[in-house]
Amino acid sequence: MANTLFAIVIGLLVGASVMLAFRSVSSLRSEVPSEDREYMDPLPPMLNMVWPLITFIEYHLTARFPPDWLESTHKRLQETGVGYLMSAEQFYAVRVFAAIATVLISWVVLSAIDSATFFTLLLFAVGGFYFPMLWLRDVRERRKKDVMRALPVYLDFITMAVEAGLNLNGALNQAMDKGPAGPLRNELYMVVRDLRAGVPRADALRRMEKRLDMEEITSFVGTVIQAEKMGARLGSALRVQALQRRTERFQRAEKLAMEAPVKLILPLIVFIFPVTFIVLAFPIVMKFMMEGMF
Repeated sequence: MANTLFAIVIGLLVGASVMLAFRSVSSLRSEVPSEDREYMDPLPPMLNMVWPLITFIEYHLTARFPPDWLESTHKRLQETGVGYLMSAEQFYAVRVFAAIATVLISWVVLSAIDSATFFTLLLFAVGGFYFPMLWLRDVRERRKKDVMRALPVYLDFITMAVEAGLNLNGALNQAMDKGPAGPLRNELYMVVRDLRAGVPRADALRRMEKRLDMEEITSFVGTVIQAEKMGARLGSALRVQALQRRTERFQRAEKLAMEAPVKLILPLIVFIFPVTFIVLAFPIVMKFMMEGMF
């Protein structure tokens, strides 16, 4: 009788704890303000599914992180274009969520094979926390390559428009209409939007330079600003820039082509050569075995 009463009390306490926890989480969730994403990029499908949890972690945890951390992360997000998708606080929330999700998934998998230890779960937590940083670095590299690939094309369009009599604002609009889609087109759109909002041309270009943080963009922005200050012909200066960017793109392609044979050495030695030797040696070995040589 006593054991039954004790079990009932324990069950009631556990149920009450679950109800209180659920009520507390619901109360905390109701405190999270609604987010206005009208001027933000749409979320990917997988991230959209867990976005309520991200905003919950952001409001109650990562928004209280040191300002220096948030400022450096904000700058990194702007350089990669992810700043149009989420804020620095939300990116830290994604990192925290990734760490928690990684620990839960690894615990389930490792428990099934009786290998779950605290040290292993801690390693998975650290890996999950830093995985978004690796993803951000890859996004930054891809974005940089896309900008460098598209820059000569946009410079050609802008140069032709300026030499045809348009001002720089009209040339940028023509370049966006005719140029290929990509991160550079988005950045030029931001420049045009700043210009329409009344931002001085030099400041709008400097903002783009700061967001991209690339030597090629810095050279382009410096050329435009210097030509306007000195009263030089903008078309001639831009044509020199376009020629230089095309030459650099051709040189990068030559460099990658020359590096290809060196990069193929390791796969040849590790994968292709052993298989080739096995295919050639197999009939010889089988012939010797059939003749009783072995």
